[in-house]
Amino acid sequence: MGTHESRVAQGSEERAGGTARRALLGAAVLGAGGAVLGLSGTAKAAGAADAAGAERAAEAAGSGRGGLKSLPVPTVIGHRGASGYRPEHTFGSYQLALDLGADIVEAGDLVPTRDGHLVCRHEPEIGGTTDVAAHPEFADRKTTKVIDGVSTTGWFTEDFTLAELKRLRAVERIPANRPHNTLYNGRWEIPTFEEVLRWQDEQTRRRGRQVWIYPETKHPTYFRKLGLGLEERVAKLLRKYGKDKRNSPVVLQSFEPTSIERLNKLVDNPLVVLLSGAGSRPYDFVEAGDPRTVADLITPKGLREIAGYAQGIGPTLDLVVPKDADGRLTKPTTLVADAHRVGLILHPYTMRNENPFLPAEFRKGSDADAYGDAFGAFQAYFATGIDGVFTDNPDTGVLARDAFVNG
Repeated sequence: MGTHESRVAQGSEERAGGTARRALLGAAVLGAGGAVLGLSGTAKAAGAADAAGAERAAEAAGSGRGGLKSLPVPTVIGHRGASGYRPEHTFGSYQLALDLGADIVEAGDLVPTRDGHLVCRHEPEIGGTTDVAAHPEFADRKTTKVIDGVSTTGWFTEDFTLAELKRLRAVERIPANRPHNTLYNGRWEIPTFEEVLRWQDEQTRRRGRQVWIYPETKHPTYFRKLGLGLEERVAKLLRKYGKDKRNSPVVLQSFEPTSIERLNKLVDNPLVVLLSGAGSRPYDFVEAGDPRTVADLITPKGLREIAGYAQGIGPTLDLVVPKDADGRLTKPTTLVADAHRVGLILHPYTMRNENPFLPAEFRKGSDADAYGDAFGAFQAYFATGIDGVFTDNPDTGVLARDAFVNG
């Protein structure tokens, strides 16, 4: 689309000159609460905005003003918040992502309750992200289900009412990689999407700048079969809070292209198709008997089709720069150029600081919870021309972007 093509051109021009993007970056870092500068986070951000600025921000809530093109490039997206430091999809994680400078917070992965509310969990199975196993009253809810062709045993959001889920508390999903995060187990409950939308407005007022979120519809085909369609529920809430417009500060994403096509008919928000491994098939394609794989979707023809109903793609980092058999980066693909050619932005996923998640050449030692050279990896991916990246460590992403822009 025209706005995104101009944004891509603008990004290239700013990389050459640097001045404009440095100004945007400075505004983003300072507006985020100054955490990366050693300031006191939310209090500093709130105090920095005068009454008139706060009022303007409140009026802007829901509009996003300039839309996606108003964001710094590369955009730093807090993956499930600041999940490198707090249990994911909690207000503690979301809040910290803003304090650390994230331009957008992925709040959240949306799954439904039995009574039809949307809540934020990485997956509908919550045994690994909550303390549900410690609740004897829910022991009989443990079961085995097949989701997108995969058999999974545990506890599932669709078997709980919202009131029941609110009795649970979030825990760290990958404690082997993030043992320090377990300190915060039990501190936060499961947020609803409606609570997130209210939090977004509250944070926009307090910080004097527009806060952006990036929710995802999870397993929409699976839930539609259960009579718990996600898209209509998402659209209803966005309309309720006036955040269903083209420039609204809510970017919607899904691994199922038909979910994005459905959302395109319900709301005017920026839309992004997520793309897994090249040989994988979106599950809605599997259900419909569509033989195409992700490899087909990232051809020029496939990207043109996506551009007909979405504004961007969220590929795995491996689709941007593949790895060899030893896990080292190889030559970048043409995906960035091909997507930009049809006006699509690229927000690949996911950058993490810990060794196991980094390309082999950026690892330091072998400890599963030790940090490698994350800055070096960020630079390698930024150099491909991507428009942004999902990261569990927003502060690292902001500092890496600063080095990239000023380099």
